[in-house]
Amino acid sequence: MKVYKKLFKYVPQCMINGYLSIIISGVSAFFMVFGYYFIYLFLREAVVRGDYENAGYFSIRIVMYLTLSALLYLISGILSHILAFRLETNLRKKGIDGLTDSSFRFFDLHSSGYIRKTIDDNAAKTHTAVAHMLPDNSQAFLVPIFVLVLSFAIGPRVGATIVILTVLSGLILKGMMGSGEFMKLYQASLDRLSSETVEYVRGMQVVKIFGTRLKSFKALHKAITDYSKYAYNYSLSCKKPYVIYQLIFLGLIAIITIPLSFFLTNIGNPKEASVELIMIFFLSGVMMVSFMKIMWASMNMFNANYAVDNLEKLYDRMQEDKLSYGERNHFDNFDIEFDNVSFSYGDNKVLENLSFSLEEKKTYALVGHSGSGKSTVAKLLSGFYKVDSGAIKIGGHPLEEYTKEAVVSNISFVFQDSKLFKKSIYENVAMADEKAKREEVMHAMKLAGCDEIIAKFKEKENTIIGSKGVYLSGGEKQRIAIARAILKKSPIVIMDEASASIDADNEYELQKAFKNLMKDKTVIMIAHRMTSIQNVDEILVLENGKVVERGNDESLVRKQGLYSKLLSLYETANDWRISNEELL
Repeated sequence: MKVYKKLFKYVPQCMINGYLSIIISGVSAFFMVFGYYFIYLFLREAVVRGDYENAGYFSIRIVMYLTLSALLYLISGILSHILAFRLETNLRKKGIDGLTDSSFRFFDLHSSGYIRKTIDDNAAKTHTAVAHMLPDNSQAFLVPIFVLVLSFAIGPRVGATIVILTVLSGLILKGMMGSGEFMKLYQASLDRLSSETVEYVRGMQVVKIFGTRLKSFKALHKAITDYSKYAYNYSLSCKKPYVIYQLIFLGLIAIITIPLSFFLTNIGNPKEASVELIMIFFLSGVMMVSFMKIMWASMNMFNANYAVDNLEKLYDRMQEDKLSYGERNHFDNFDIEFDNVSFSYGDNKVLENLSFSLEEKKTYALVGHSGSGKSTVAKLLSGFYKVDSGAIKIGGHPLEEYTKEAVVSNISFVFQDSKLFKKSIYENVAMADEKAKREEVMHAMKLAGCDEIIAKFKEKENTIIGSKGVYLSGGEKQRIAIARAILKKSPIVIMDEASASIDADNEYELQKAFKNLMKDKTVIMIAHRMTSIQNVDEILVLENGKVVERGNDESLVRKQGLYSKLLSLYETANDWRISNEELL
């Protein structure tokens, strides 16, 4: 019941189904064994006493009780299946809700394949434990008790035989179940195999392009061999007890009747003994099925417990490192300060005791080598991650003191690869401010240079984007994203490589859109195009998570430091061409 209580908390609205399923299945078990009692009465009347009229009466009762037992078991199964499907759905919903509200660091540390497999596979593992095991568990544990009572009601010889079978079955059953530690290793190896397989499939294009050999996927190879080893060893550990179990129950007729044939002359009433023998065979079959259900119950309960523990650990990890929010709704100003901020991705330290301040309504650029911490600074300021230590302050107050709504509405983020939805161009822009009037949305699109885009289409701004509509170039999508940011009217704008992959045809219009977006805002730009940041108010040069230089373009060039080197490298790369001789 511990496992079921753990599972039932995810389906409070259907919990009654679980308890009803257990109760109805228990009643079904009683009627089934009661039906076997009438089988005994039928045999006694027909074989021992020769009273066929009473035997006919008992045969009707047999059909009635066994049919009633089957119907109740069916109802119990329907109730448990409804509960199981609702449980699976709720576990997946909780996973989706957790993903929509989880920190960005969670996605950095867990691949999408791993997340999907963990949620889908573990949610599915709970199905059998609830849909089939709820009714089966009741019968598995109640039927042996009822059978023992019935066997002694029939006679001491029947009772003694069933007791011996029960004890033997219990001892053998322990060997068939396998140890809990072994099952944990087996399940862990199965999880690793699933995860590594997903990663391998996702990397097939790399294998195809670069001709990589399978041997290079050591993690997948190890996962396969570990799983095969544990699966094989587990099968071997269960083999002997299972074969002995089958021999005892399937060979019970030979085990009992062969030695019994030597003592037939000493049996007082052979007809009564034959009835008892028949009942032993009937009841041993019932016991065999019940003990098999107990074995499957044990395995499925372990799987369900392991699955829900895995899911709960994943749900907990989704909530780790989330930025906590406060009650402050108003920003006194939009000055930004990083106060001894440290941050890491797992074991990889990116920022350590980083401190700097930025004045409001100025434009700043962050430059540096890849991995220097530029994008991390931007993401921390946007509230995508929680800092390990230190504080990020806006308007003199830590980010955590503001409400989520205040942070979201006052900070806009323009990515390198902006995502648009399968909606109209107008709807893609309007979602930035649901209260905005149509004139405001159209004005934002005009400022972002979208007039040229919508003029190409018959439906204008109502043109649908995506598989059911039109496809836009990278620059066109970026202009729509900028229109969205303009409409949002956030005082702080962060642009992470927003112009990195823009074609020459769109660059002029895009630069005009950026100018309109940045007007009277506190702007932080991350760019590899050094020409796009030369006119900003101040440039911060980062190296190994620290600000090593800051100033405008002219002063930094005069310093002949890291910025000057980066600028020189950019100019060299920009002038680089492949000559005809090199092509030949």
